Amino acid sequence: MPETLEGIRVLDLSRVLAGPWCAQCLGDLGAEVIKVERPGSGDDTRHWGPPFLQEESGSGPGESAYFLSANRGKRSVTVNLADPDGQQIVRELAARSDVLIENYRVGGLARYGLDYDSLHGFNPRLVYCSITGFGQTGPARTRPGYDFMIQAEGGIMSLTGEADDRPGGGPTKAGIAVSDLFAGMYAVQAVLAALLERERSGQGQYIDLALLDSTVATLSMMAVSSLITGASPPRVGNAHPHVVPYRLYPTTDRPMVVAVGNNAQFARLAAAIGLPDLASDPRFATNRDRLEHRDALDRLIEGQMRTRPFSHWQTALQAAKIPFAPVNSVLDALDLEQIRARGMRIDLPHVNGGTVPGPGNPIRLSRTPVRYRNAGPVLGGDTDSVLRDMLGKTPEEVERLRAAGSI
Repeated sequence: MPETLEGIRVLDLSRVLAGPWCAQCLGDLGAEVIKVERPGSGDDTRHWGPPFLQEESGSGPGESAYFLSANRGKRSVTVNLADPDGQQIVRELAARSDVLIENYRVGGLARYGLDYDSLHGFNPRLVYCSITGFGQTGPARTRPGYDFMIQAEGGIMSLTGEADDRPGGGPTKAGIAVSDLFAGMYAVQAVLAALLERERSGQGQYIDLALLDSTVATLSMMAVSSLITGASPPRVGNAHPHVVPYRLYPTTDRPMVVAVGNNAQFARLAAAIGLPDLASDPRFATNRDRLEHRDALDRLIEGQMRTRPFSHWQTALQAAKIPFAPVNSVLDALDLEQIRARGMRIDLPHVNGGTVPGPGNPIRLSRTPVRYRNAGPVLGGDTDSVLRDMLGKTPEEVERLRAAGSI
């Protein structure tokens, strides 16, 4: 059975997370992904540990869990972009590729003759995706951008965390690099759209994608609410700004999330926790009423939830068909029966032996399912084979390039 993107070749010149995440997702869908890295050091995230699958040593960088999380299924080629012969290798690879992904600073690849305008002449069908912190235009275009600072500047941190007047209050970043991941997923959409359009026009195109843009886009209902009211919403911690009751509640042994989305669910919740009169209390009749009297309602529900363990409320709320969830650790989540049943826990073979565990790709396609090849590559492990098989280089030419520091 053919893979969804079978026959598509992706040249991944990106590093850290947003670009590599995009390329990894395309690889899961069947694209061949060739990762171009710096000789000797490779992608920055190879060094971002511990933990390491393979520790760093004098002979080269290790393989961190961070690197392995965003580079499965790729082949690694080491090329010195500052070297003319190295630049020519990338041009030749781009001429034989369908997609190029890079996240250098604005204009960073132009000085090597590897920008879109330069490569378009070699390959008019090339889809060229540039991912930067702030985009290719605008007054901030030359600023570097990392996820943490984009979460702050893009508004997410103002919404995350407890209110300033509560213990531990203050802006907080998300527990994962959401701005990078948002950008990576938007980049996947953009690349697939450009490939689809290429089927009609026969032409590639340039994609300008920014972490800040992606982050602001995902503010979604909070952005619309703010623009309508003219006021930025406050942080509400583990509560919901627009729905009550919809928050984290303590039990005698572990916290749990209760998410009530309508009046019928609220009435069933009230009965399930032994406070049926709440449903007929005019203060809580509608969601608007419950929002207005949030503190009073939360005190009543919390007082009741604190009297019993999670297992008791799990049984009661499940019987009442109330949406709820325990607060799982990462290992708890990865060990869920549902996650295992859905194939979201994977183990991939590593070229040096053994396997690398991790989460799978959530895309489910009925005819052309996602397939996994191997774990993240060792640095430069595919340089010789790619230069030989794709570019027709002889063993002597490869050795000359290596001796000159081009690869």
